[in-house]
Amino acid sequence: MSRINYRCGVDEAGRGPLAGAVFAAAVILDPSRPIKGLVDSKTLSEKRRDCLAIEIREHALSFSIAFASVEEIDAINILQATMLAMKRAVEGLARTPSEVLVDGLHVPKTAFKSRAIVEGDKLIEEISAASILAKTARDAQMVALHTQFPQYNFRQHKGYGTAEHLRALKLHGPCVLHRMSFAPVRAAYAQAAFEFAK
Repeated sequence: MSRINYRCGVDEAGRGPLAGAVFAAAVILDPSRPIKGLVDSKTLSEKRRDCLAIEIREHALSFSIAFASVEEIDAINILQATMLAMKRAVEGLARTPSEVLVDGLHVPKTAFKSRAIVEGDKLIEEISAASILAKTARDAQMVALHTQFPQYNFRQHKGYGTAEHLRALKLHGPCVLHRMSFAPVRAAYAQAAFEFAK
């Protein structure tokens, strides 16, 4: 009896922002239930991403979403935290993947055969699906966290270093959601400490 081929796609969301966790998703699609329009999540409108995320969750054979916290990012650096989130996502799948295809240059350490694919989110549907799930999950968390820290307007920029976010950082200093290992956050913290000491 031949083994069923469960090809898994993996991608992350949130390596670049100054605040919030880094998310990753792993997806095994169902060939009998194709999903139209799977492309890199960054090329989709928010509305289209949200619709596709629902479809992926309903039609995929298996999916898993995981994250690495701000504390983990600061402790082990953003690349290692991203690999950790990806590892957690892959290991959270309900089905055992026969191959793990990861967007980018690096693969997380798992027990499964893995391959890194540059621009995989544009080339491999499973990776595109993972990019959509990771992005929508992270965005939803940042919107939810906005209510606790409205002064930063996380629901708008999702923690990325926009001009608005940098102004808020300068005005209010960093909060517990900010990545202290990122230079703009360290600078804002130093400035806030200086102002407090005056």
